[in-house]
Formats: sequence, C-alpha cells, structure tokens
Amino acid sequence: MEHRSLGRTGMMVSPLCLGAMMFGPWGEPDHARSAEIIHRALDAGINFIDTADVYSQGESEEIVGEALAGGRRDDVILATKFHGPMDVAMGQAGGDPNQRGNSRRWIVREVENSLRRLKTDWIDLYQVHRPERETDVEETLSALTDLQRQGKIRAFGSSTYPAYETVEAQWVAERRGLGRFVTEQPPYSILVRGIEADLLPVTERYGMGVIPWSPLAGGWLSGRFRLGQDVPDSNRAKRMPARYDLSLPGNQAKLEAADALAVLAEEAGMSLVHLAIAFVLAHPAVTAPIIGPRTMEQLETQLGAADVVLTTDVLDRIDEIVPPGVTLSREDLGYVPPALADPFLRRRRTA
Repeated sequence: MEHRSLGRTGMMVSPLCLGAMMFGPWGEPDHARSAEIIHRALDAGINFIDTADVYSQGESEEIVGEALAGGRRDDVILATKFHGPMDVAMGQAGGDPNQRGNSRRWIVREVENSLRRLKTDWIDLYQVHRPERETDVEETLSALTDLQRQGKIRAFGSSTYPAYETVEAQWVAERRGLGRFVTEQPPYSILVRGIEADLLPVTERYGMGVIPWSPLAGGWLSGRFRLGQDVPDSNRAKRMPARYDLSLPGNQAKLEAADALAVLAEEAGMSLVHLAIAFVLAHPAVTAPIIGPRTMEQLETQLGAADVVLTTDVLDRIDEIVPPGVTLSREDLGYVPPALADPFLRRRRTA
C-alpha cells in the first residue's frame, strides 16, 4: 500500500487503518481469531491500528497487545483513546465519575492502564474519545503534553470534536505553549457528510490528519441493507438500536440511499463496500479511514478499497443521492453538542 503522512507528525501510515472495536465481546470474542485478522491486515500492508480503552472494557487493547507481541510492535503506528467510563458497561449508568473523562487525574492514570494492556512502552497516537464540557481543554492539552514529553505517547489527537471546539483547542495550544491535537477522528461516510461543511476545512487549515470512523456507516453501506428486505440483525444494532430503527425517518432515508448506492456500485462494476470506502479516501483532507472488520471475510472485502479510484461521474452520482454536507440521521454523529441535547441551553428563561 501507499503511505500517507499522518498530519504533520512525520509518521507515515497506510491509507486504511485497522479498527479494533470489534475484537472482544462486542464482536469476535476469540482472541486467537482476532489476532489472525490483525496479522492478515499487517501482511496486506496496513501499518496503522486504532483501538480504545472502552472497547469491550479494555479487552480490545489486550487483544491488540497480544497480537503485536513477538516483534511486530515496532512496525505499527498504534493509536488508542480515552474518555469513556471504564468501571461500567457501555450504555449503563452509575460508576465512579472520576474513572472517565478528560481530566488530568484520569488521563495520567488511564494511559498507564492502556500501556499495560497493549504490552508496549509507548503509544504513537493518544486520542480524546469525545469532548467534555466539564473539563477545560487547557487541562486536557497540558496533561497530554506532559505525557508526550515523558515519552509515553508520541502524538495526541481528538475524536468526534465539532469544528468550533477543534479551533478552540488549536488556539489554546498556541496561547499556552502546549502541544496540540494533530489528528481528528470524526464520523464520515456517504450517509454522514455533515463534516464536509466545516470540520474538514478546519483540519486542512491546521494540517491535521483525519482518520474517519465508520466509513460503512455502521454497516448500512455493506450491501446488506436493501429495500424490500428485512433489516439484518447485528450486535451493533442491539447496542445502538436508534441507528437502525426503520420507524425513524432518518433511518428510512438511509435505507433508500443505501439501496440507490448499491445500484450505483453495481453499475460501476464494484462492490458497495469498495465504493463507500473509496469515497471517503477521495476527500483531500482524509488520511486513512478506519475499517472495523469482525471476521476475516469482512476484512478481505475491505482491503481492496485502497486501490479503487472513483471517477468524476460516479462521485457526481453519489452527490445526487446524498448531497454534500448532508447527514441523514443525527444518531450517526456519535456526539450531540450540549446545546442540542439540553433544551434549557437554547431557550431563554422567562419569569
């Protein structure tokens, strides 16, 4: 595979990043089979792996660490993330409020846990998994800068940050003499194009690497979602039912678009999987989309997408199906800004 610069870090990565979210109880629970998928990806030329502490409550990191043991660690740009609660399962309330978040207290503790699980002395890219209103971004940047100077991490970035918070973080880093976010990991696919309007131009302005998650829109662009057919069952749909409930208008629009895109892919002589990933790769701001296979078969169907170049005619047809800058369902954004989630932040109080 060709290699692309990861922002301005000087690190060179493959145009596809192997996402490890589906390794562990969330997807493939067998460690040996997960390791086989990782090794196959490395043998195919992928040198970039992304995971997170919260994926299967740390088990994904453990699987990646086991797979890279024995001499393969040095050949990989290894990325992980922090923010989510580590003492309760995903979607459950409760737990210690200090075992999560973007505070210095949690960052300096959790990086040690990730290093242990990953069986490594350093993390190439350490990312804030989500913004947090309760923590000043200066606090977060300061802690990450210290970890970088200590050699525990090589670079740091953000994930699912809106454009305005991305700009704020850049300004704070400059004013305070701190390290800055050098990458952003947003949701981006043919069905989730909102970041084209603001975030992607911002990342280009600041020379940030962009590592989009869910280029297949959570499976909607796998070719399995077609009009007139039952919605496929999956672990992802059980964890995030709002993204797959066809009674919601946004999901119905996704189904119609996915069907039209499948027809377009057939006419273009390629799979919908290749069409979807190649679309994300075609944006000049994008470094490497994250593919997240659960099985070896899924990995094999996605690997060839790095070699696909979409013609102008095909890209124009995609724009007709889902216009630039349009996200069909807000549920796919991965983060709802507080101003939208809390009605009292957008309603003037009256006596």
